[in-house]
Amino acid sequence: MGPKGNRGCPMAVQFILSDYMSQLMAHAVYDKLDDGTFSGRIPERKGVLVFGAALRVCEDELRSTLTRK
Repeated sequence: MGPKGNRGCPMAVQFILSDYMSQLMAHAVYDKLDDGTFSGRIPERKGVLVFGAALRVCEDELRSTLTRK
């Protein structure tokens, strides 16, 4: 067995997914709502809309939602 083991090339896949996630997050649009909370969305991903009490929470929720899609 070589350095990759039986799983092929998981590091390459991880880097591809990480790059893809970074590209999506670079397109994120955040709005501060009237009640002081935030909404976040990525226009290229229809139906992905998240809310958070703070901008950072909203960003984290958006990233988490994208990993589940």
